Amino acid sequence: MNQGKELSPELRALLAFLLSMGVLIVWGVFFKPPAPKPPAQPPAAKTEKAPASAPAALPPEVVLDTPAKLPVRQAAEEKTIVVENDLYRVEFSNRGGVVRRWELKKYRDDHKPARTLDVVHPEAAAALGGWPLALTLEDAQLEARVNDALFEVMPAGPQRAPAEVMFEWGDGRVHVSKRLKYVSSYVVELETTVLFDGAPLAHGIAWRGSFGDDTVYGAAEQVRVFYHTQGKIQTLEHKKLGTPDRRDTRILEPGTVNYTGIEDRYFAAAFLPRANQPLALWHWRLEHEQAQENGKSVKLPVAEMAAGTLVPGPLTVRLFVGPKDLEVLGILNPPLSELVQFGWFGIIARPLFYFLKWIYGYLPNYGWAIVLMTVIINMLLFPLKIVSWRSMQKMQKVMPEIKSIQERYKKYSMRDPRRQQMQQEIMAVYKREGVNPMGGCLPMLLQMPIWIGLYQMLNAAIELRHAPWVGWISDLSARDPYYILPVMMGVTMYVMQAMTPVTTADPAQQRMMKMMPIMFGGMFIIIPISSGLVLYILTSNVVGMAQQWYLNRSAPAAAPAGAPHGKKKKKSAV
Repeated sequence: MNQGKELSPELRALLAFLLSMGVLIVWGVFFKPPAPKPPAQPPAAKTEKAPASAPAALPPEVVLDTPAKLPVRQAAEEKTIVVENDLYRVEFSNRGGVVRRWELKKYRDDHKPARTLDVVHPEAAAALGGWPLALTLEDAQLEARVNDALFEVMPAGPQRAPAEVMFEWGDGRVHVSKRLKYVSSYVVELETTVLFDGAPLAHGIAWRGSFGDDTVYGAAEQVRVFYHTQGKIQTLEHKKLGTPDRRDTRILEPGTVNYTGIEDRYFAAAFLPRANQPLALWHWRLEHEQAQENGKSVKLPVAEMAAGTLVPGPLTVRLFVGPKDLEVLGILNPPLSELVQFGWFGIIARPLFYFLKWIYGYLPNYGWAIVLMTVIINMLLFPLKIVSWRSMQKMQKVMPEIKSIQERYKKYSMRDPRRQQMQQEIMAVYKREGVNPMGGCLPMLLQMPIWIGLYQMLNAAIELRHAPWVGWISDLSARDPYYILPVMMGVTMYVMQAMTPVTTADPAQQRMMKMMPIMFGGMFIIIPISSGLVLYILTSNVVGMAQQWYLNRSAPAAAPAGAPHGKKKKKSAV
């Protein structure tokens, strides 16, 4: 009985390649890898933030029999304080001593027209009642009171970094101070103290109201909480964070935590603790009802976190708020380079990134740098393409004989033992002619990790964010708005396939091979793939077409053998 046609080795490799690329891209766009399991924590160290509806009592050890008389320090009205330099502009409110805007001057958002990027989300922060650099306390009522108090501030006017700003508030029993020292880099030094009746309270410094560029697609789902411990960075997606009535707490031993914070795709706010101070990491998420989206009111997750200590006393940390740029992150102490995560193929993505940066130093346009990098990579792989070409020529030469063998056995079931004999006869032909069935797939298999590595590199490298190429391509990290590059990629892939020798005699498989460029181009149109990756594949196709034209001219394919059953054949021209 007739059974389905067997796929040729080349078609199997192509299908495996396309399936792998499709799974990787779909996974990277719609799913995230599971958050790593946090390190084991001592049971005694586990604490929970009490719900706002049932605030916890103040720790008894900090309540003195005779309350100390603390100075009363309160401002008469709310005012705004600005600290800025060439890198940032930070706008504070003395109500709570919190941040209302944190603009990174070298970066723009996706508004039209674009504006200076503000990593604070004012709508979410105002709706949820929490702003960056608010304090977290064990007593929910005291926390709300402190973060709503009018602090005295010195100096009161605008400041040019390097500068120091001091916030202070007290009502006679509670006294709070915040000292912020801004330097010329993206780092600010913070020192906070909370006293109750003269005794210090344990507390934390929070980043509330979410973080990052909220103008990009899926911004809320891109925000994550992270901490770096035991030589590895651990990340918590918004689904893994605590709930509104329970702030999950991680107690991290002194000296084991390099930093912790909150991030989106390209930016981060990282708290760097003192090495000798135990660190508590609180993290939680809230739901914020946004404006209309597709005609409906939707609620999006708002990630929040705080870094602090459970030991009563002053809290001293350094805070980095800036881009996840490897050059910027690498010079910090400790280095924050691991915030740039190149994924599973980082061993390929990282060298590609530095190679691209090196080319950019001579050709200051990342689009043309990608084109030149593609040409160089394809020229380096050209000797392997020659080997592949010779293998395909041999495959094309023996195709009639292979077809004849398959015709003789097609009446047998796929489970019939005689099918194994067919495979033995085919392999004997391959061995006699010196054919490697997978030889024609070698360049494709070598390109596959490069494509994946480049895809992950383009998703992680901030240098490609808003990097223009030509004309309509104004952001190589985003999809082509007019789908011109994906269409051109599919067309060139089809032409290159037509120029390549056919290595299967099965008409169904040939039709399937012709459909692959259309399917591949359609996938790149449906899924939001960065135009930088499509530009790489398109350039690779164009270079491949030129190389194939050269091979077709210099070494034309030999005519198929006339006798399929062992008659002597002429040698290939190559």
